[in-house]
Amino acid sequence: MESYTRAEKRERARLFRKGFRQALADCVDPKVEKAIERIDERARARGAQEFEALLKVQADARQAVATAKATERTAAREDRAAARQARKTAEDHLRRAERAVARAES
Repeated sequence: MESYTRAEKRERARLFRKGFRQALADCVDPKVEKAIERIDERARARGAQEFEALLKVQADARQAVATAKATERTAAREDRAAARQARKTAEDHLRRAERAVARAES
């Protein structure tokens, strides 16, 4: 997974166009290719960090759902409605986290 900043996207596109023009002239500057690789490497590193953070959020959400289910099962009758709502909220959060991880994996 890569995560480019706006400035990196612009710079990479500019360098790509420059490299394309040089390739047409058959005199590609290796500095252009190295600059693109540096940008790609930074984006891959940032993407890996963001993916690890998403996995942590997903694990925390799963734990929150388990806690909410246990709380609902052990709640007194007058507290059961609030516990059920807390469980549903935790499940919604888990679904959003799982979707985010799935999008990041593809």
